[in-house]
Amino acid sequence: MAKSHLFILLCFLLNSVSSQTTVDEPTMQALKSHLNLTKDVDWSNPNPCKWPTVECSNNRVTRIQLNNKAIRGTLPSNLQTLTELTVLEFFMNQISGPIPDLSGLTRLQTLNLHDNLFDSVPKNLFSGMVSLQEAYLEYNPFSPWEIPESLKEATSLQKLSLTGCNLTGKIPDFFSSQTLPSLTSLQLSQNLLQGELPPSFGASSLQKLYLNGQKLNGSVSLLQNMTSLIELDLQGNAFSGPIPDLSGLEALSLFNVRENQLTGLVPPSLTGLKSLKTVNLTNNCFQGPTPEFGKSVAVDVIAKTNRFCLETPGAPCDPRVDTLLSVAESLGYPVKLATSWKGNDPCDGWLGITCSGSNVTVVNLGRQGLTGTISPSFAKIASLETINLSNNNLTGTIPNELTTLPKLKTLDVSNNDIYGGVPKFGDGVAVVTSGNANINKDGPLSPDGGGGGGSKKSSSVKIIAPVVGGVVVAALCLVGLGVCLYKKRRARPAKVQSPNSHVVVHPHHSGDGDAIKLSVAASSVGGSSNSQTPNSEIHVVESGNLVISIQVLRSVTNNFSEENILGKGGFGTVYRGELHDGTKIAVKRMEPSAVSDKGLEEFKSEITVLTKMRHRHLVALLGYCLDGNEKLLVYEYMPQGTLSQHLFHWKEEERKPLDWTRRLAIALDVARGVEYLHTLAHQSFIHRDLKPSNILLGDDMRAKVSDFGLVRLAPEGKYSIETRVAGTFGYLAPEYAVTGRVTTKVDIFSLGVILMELITGRKALDVTQPEDSVHLVTWFRRVAASKDKDKDAFKNAIDPNINLDEETLASVQIVWDLAGHCCAREPINRPDMGHIVNVLSSLTVQWKPSEADPDDLYGIDYDVPLPQAVKKWQASEGLSQTMDDSGSSSSAYGSRDNTQTSIPIRPSGFAASFTSVDGR
Repeated sequence: MAKSHLFILLCFLLNSVSSQTTVDEPTMQALKSHLNLTKDVDWSNPNPCKWPTVECSNNRVTRIQLNNKAIRGTLPSNLQTLTELTVLEFFMNQISGPIPDLSGLTRLQTLNLHDNLFDSVPKNLFSGMVSLQEAYLEYNPFSPWEIPESLKEATSLQKLSLTGCNLTGKIPDFFSSQTLPSLTSLQLSQNLLQGELPPSFGASSLQKLYLNGQKLNGSVSLLQNMTSLIELDLQGNAFSGPIPDLSGLEALSLFNVRENQLTGLVPPSLTGLKSLKTVNLTNNCFQGPTPEFGKSVAVDVIAKTNRFCLETPGAPCDPRVDTLLSVAESLGYPVKLATSWKGNDPCDGWLGITCSGSNVTVVNLGRQGLTGTISPSFAKIASLETINLSNNNLTGTIPNELTTLPKLKTLDVSNNDIYGGVPKFGDGVAVVTSGNANINKDGPLSPDGGGGGGSKKSSSVKIIAPVVGGVVVAALCLVGLGVCLYKKRRARPAKVQSPNSHVVVHPHHSGDGDAIKLSVAASSVGGSSNSQTPNSEIHVVESGNLVISIQVLRSVTNNFSEENILGKGGFGTVYRGELHDGTKIAVKRMEPSAVSDKGLEEFKSEITVLTKMRHRHLVALLGYCLDGNEKLLVYEYMPQGTLSQHLFHWKEEERKPLDWTRRLAIALDVARGVEYLHTLAHQSFIHRDLKPSNILLGDDMRAKVSDFGLVRLAPEGKYSIETRVAGTFGYLAPEYAVTGRVTTKVDIFSLGVILMELITGRKALDVTQPEDSVHLVTWFRRVAASKDKDKDAFKNAIDPNINLDEETLASVQIVWDLAGHCCAREPINRPDMGHIVNVLSSLTVQWKPSEADPDDLYGIDYDVPLPQAVKKWQASEGLSQTMDDSGSSSSAYGSRDNTQTSIPIRPSGFAASFTSVDGR
């Protein structure tokens, strides 16, 4: 009986314990009520410690890990009462509103809220978080905010990621090892940070530093002190000056400074690092020899996007180039010089350099805003006659080495901050030092304040400012006369008449030099084409193409009949047409409702881009028309329609599905067209709307990229430009969709999606698929991740219309991997278009030399010397002309002077003509 009572008592106590509520229950219930939980999250138990994704210790909540559940809602304001919390994770949901005040969570070790919709951050977010080791807040649409001072309190912090979350202001100067001794990884990419690198970086223990895609500027000299660095990404900022000595960074593996304004020589301390695996120096202003890295280093330099003297890695520069770059080194390698001083011949248009033959005779760098000192390397240019460094901000002294220049006549260093004595030059050298307050004084901080203005002169100094001024004025007059004559010649407008529009090409000045702009004044139908009415609408677009009248386009499209419709897009309808000469055309007609500022900008953009570029894989613009509200673009006709029709609608279109060889060829055509846009055209362009419906196919099924209304110019030396987000969902790169900042890498992402579509036959976005497979990229990544475990996953993902043999399967595998790289989340991890072209071209049919056919040589014996062959042909034709052994000819028509002799060669139906002028 006693045992029975004891058992009942124990059961009662156990039941009491199990039903006991935790002190954190009110806060957890508030959390539950603020969130819209999905079906797979069961928080129905009254005890939060029994909720899935929640862990407790001693009846206190220690971990909340509610991740990637598509949860909406907000967070309650009292989460800071969960004082035993060590892990707080809500990443990859759709939680909105502010991040609540979490100050006082002294035990919190991990805070992970990335990829949500939070809109604000409390200033004291990190207050009291002395145990915090990792914090991830990236990819949240916060209102503009700055890195809070409270971060200094997180003294145990090891990893901090604030990528893509609208950070503004400067990077605070508290990242030294003294303040944050454990911090090894700092990711602040894709924000709006500006200013220079904080000095505390040089005293930090950072191993990974990602600052790409900002507005940061200034020098990177403190990198030489960051000896713990393993990964460094500064891409897409405005850093300038040279790369410092990096020999102390013995563990450096990744070095990415692409898209900045860095100058100077790439130092051997970088190229010689044995730990280096990846280097990207593209789109800077580096000078000197193209760097040569080890074979194990993945290098993206692209010599054409820098200012290297030669494109061959390791090839030495001309000695004149080396010397002038040494001069630039003392000036801090200014960007202004770097943008001009390119190539291997300083006499070929270098700023401020004048030559006599191949000898540099004048260095004229006056009024260039230069800082730094005067280089002794000037003394190595023995042919120098004039050095003009006036009206800059130079300091230091005049080097004694300059007195050794044998031909020097003029040295002008006036109006700088030069100090010290003036070296003794030869009697024939005119030295101008006026405007230097501390000349002939010990330095700029002399006891008398340095206000003497250079009252004392060396006996060898000759003041020749008036003479120099006269020479400068004369030179300016000559230059001005040349400019006037040039402008007068260019100012004559070229007129093109059309029945309904008056077109005049005028020279319009732009910041980058003169450019021809096309002013189109649309007049009323039937109105005069020779005058502009006061009500004429003026549009200015950059163009050189033919203007086609509206009557012609109405005629060739049967007045834009429905029977001629090829397709419809966001801004209008495309019609088939045929000109009187039989040329088939496609006419894109903007809808009147689309003729807004936005639509007009896209119309102008298309004309501007397609008149600047011609490429076999870019659709050609044949003309355009502006007539009142009518705005039409005329393209070459692509009879096989769009890739989208062949890939997704081949059954409805009654076509055959594309085989793998054709898909590969189309992908390669597109890649080559976009490569031209990115790197091979005169300027670099970003398409922004690559998709199958913008890829057109000709009769030979060769592809051309079309629809350039969203194209943007990629400014040289900048990582990205800010634009309104445009394009097509499913093909938008994540960083572009979030920030609106666009680079060439957004086209890489779009092409990666197209490659996925070519492999799988699935659309980028397909709402007919299960919910977790609607987005092709997400589904593709999931399949890729499971390939090793599920060997059939890869094969099952391939379009069943592709006939798979062993060779085809291997080819698909390569393109599969390439597509995955193209759609990498971080732009830095995506390849350039040149790499994509190389990979795809290696998979297509390669040319091989055929065996020579001895019977297919047209009866020509190529072993017979040319004079003998000519005599033989002359004899066979009955010609009286003769040719001597030297190859010169004589004729009955006159002497050898200015003689032209044509010798018909018809060995097998062919004719060739040799022309001899003056016996040559």
